[in-house]
Amino acid sequence: EVCNMINKKYNEFLPSMQSAEDLVSQVDGLSSNIDLLKAGIENEVQRDLNVAVAEFTELKQQLERDTLVLSVLKKLQEFDTAIKEYNTALLEKKYVIAAQQLEKARSNLKTLESRRGFELKILKALGTELTVQTQNMLYHLGEEWQKLAVWKLPPSKESGGLEAVRHSELHLRTVLSKEEEVTGPPVAAVLQALAVLGELHTKLKSFGQLLLKYILKPLILYPSLQPVTEEQPDGFILRFNSEEPSLDHSSPVEVFDKIKLIFEVLHRYLLNVPLEQPVEDTKERRVVLAELLGDMIWEELSDCLIQNCLVNSIPTNSSKLGQYIEVIKSTEEFEKALKDKQFLKGDTTNLLKYARNVNSHFANKKCQDVIVAARNLMTSEIHNTVKITPNSCIALPRLPHPGAGDLLEAQKPSEPLHHDRVNLEQETHLSRYTFALPTCRISSAVEKLMELAYQTLSEATTSTDQCCIQLFYSVRNIFQLFYDVVPTYHRSNLQKLPQLAAIHHNNCMYIAHHLLTLGHQFRYRLTNILCDGAATFVDLVPGFRRLGMECFLAQMRVQKGEILERLSSARNFSNMDDEENYCAANKAIRQVLHQLKRLGKVWQDVLPLNVYCKAMGTLLNTALSEIITRIAALEDISAEDADRLYCLCRTMVEEGPQVFTPLPEDDQNKKYQEEVPVYVQKWMTFKELMIILQANLQEIVDQWADGKGPLAAEFSAAEVKSLIRALFQNTERRAAALAKIK
Repeated sequence: EVCNMINKKYNEFLPSMQSAEDLVSQVDGLSSNIDLLKAGIENEVQRDLNVAVAEFTELKQQLERDTLVLSVLKKLQEFDTAIKEYNTALLEKKYVIAAQQLEKARSNLKTLESRRGFELKILKALGTELTVQTQNMLYHLGEEWQKLAVWKLPPSKESGGLEAVRHSELHLRTVLSKEEEVTGPPVAAVLQALAVLGELHTKLKSFGQLLLKYILKPLILYPSLQPVTEEQPDGFILRFNSEEPSLDHSSPVEVFDKIKLIFEVLHRYLLNVPLEQPVEDTKERRVVLAELLGDMIWEELSDCLIQNCLVNSIPTNSSKLGQYIEVIKSTEEFEKALKDKQFLKGDTTNLLKYARNVNSHFANKKCQDVIVAARNLMTSEIHNTVKITPNSCIALPRLPHPGAGDLLEAQKPSEPLHHDRVNLEQETHLSRYTFALPTCRISSAVEKLMELAYQTLSEATTSTDQCCIQLFYSVRNIFQLFYDVVPTYHRSNLQKLPQLAAIHHNNCMYIAHHLLTLGHQFRYRLTNILCDGAATFVDLVPGFRRLGMECFLAQMRVQKGEILERLSSARNFSNMDDEENYCAANKAIRQVLHQLKRLGKVWQDVLPLNVYCKAMGTLLNTALSEIITRIAALEDISAEDADRLYCLCRTMVEEGPQVFTPLPEDDQNKKYQEEVPVYVQKWMTFKELMIILQANLQEIVDQWADGKGPLAAEFSAAEVKSLIRALFQNTERRAAALAKIK
């Protein structure tokens, strides 16, 4: 039964195994077929696919090359067409079309040259051809341009000045001859063609410079030039006539009218040309030739108008400022006319801003003129003088009284005092000359300088606030400039020439005198800005006084030095019994007196009386003091020495006062010569020395009078004893006399 079971199971399993083996054999067969197919694909199909891809790539590259060649050929064709059309247009003198075709050819050539890896030898030849044709075109346009605007200029050697400018002419051709006639205006065609080729800027710049040099600037610089326009059948001539000018400078109104005439002519015949053809499908504004020329020359023309026309038209007097409105209006009209002709664009230009800012320019110009005038006065000769007396006053315009309610008005009594009122004032009054400047001589230039200061301040009172401030500080600058310039500029003369030093001293004192009240005199008329204590010149007064004193004292030191140097050759006044020594001393005394007399003459009628007397007294005192010191220092004086020393001293006493000649009239000088002891400190000392030289011992003792006599007032006991020992021999009488001197 088990065996049957096994057999049964085996019999059932066997077919299944056989079918599985069949399946395995089928799978093996299928697998081998797949391997064969795979090998076939890898060996044959892949190769064919690679070949196909390579062929496709090659075809694609060939297509690209063919497309590129085609585009290059198309560009070459366009270049060739453009050149042909250019030649045709040039022959027909259709310059704009010719220029546009040239630019089209240039654009095509640039496109060709920009393709990398595709260089053609022909491109170089095409570039050369394009350059040749461009130059040919420019040559033709240049010829046409020269026909359009013909300049007739003077020879180069006459290229400056009015005479040369008078012979300058500009011919503008407006109509072509019949054989040259073309469609469209010839001027526009030539100019547009130049614009297309990018050469118009160069031509126009050259034209603009000639226009400035030979037409516009001369009209500004030379008032006598008048522009003359002459129409002819085929054109227009612009030339000049010369008339006798009424003024040194043209008025802005006249200049603007002349220049407007020039631009009207140019606009009508040359400048009213749109420069570029409008591009299709855009609405770009055409640029007009006038605008381009304006951009090139307006700045230079504007500067020339300002510097050579408007600057000269600025009033020099504030009363004329109101009339300047005409110039401002004329400037506005001038700019409007240029804008209407498209020569100008945009907002207000520097020209109009300058004209409208007249108040500032007036102040600047006035201040500059004042400073220049002041400096010219300061550098003029000092020795040209005028006499100043206490009655002298500056020539001033009459200043109006301060307004109602001012202190001055309030202080004035409205009616005379009644007789029954008690007058409490003291009967004595100050002299009207108490605070006056004493009589002296000052430089005429300084008097004019002070008049300039007063006139400028007077003008400031009627000016605008800003102008008033500028003018006030200009006057201050005048005096500060004087302080710095005069001592430096005239240094050499002030050191060498005593008269100039004296005049400079007077000048400084004169200025200081006026500065004390200069600001005060205008205090009610200057603006509120300056009224708060700022409108003053008092702070400058000490500096000017010091400046004058230092200069004069320096000259005094020089003169003192010369006196002492001359007296140093007197051999100490010793051994006067020796003829040679006496002659040397006498010569020294004579030289000193001569020097003092010369100074007395050069300072005569120049220095104020008190200054003159003090100065001469100081110098004479220097000489006397030196002589006293030298004689008092002698150890031995013989009788003959004493006589001769007395003679020398007598010469000084007799002739010394005669150096005091402050006034030209001799009879008026006696008063000052008699007052010598007042100005010469050592005068009485010197006279006492002369007494000693001639006195005996008893007389000397009497003069001493126990230290109470006149001799004791001038000499010390030691000095008197020294002189006694030098004059008298050693005796009992001398010893007794010496004992009494104590």
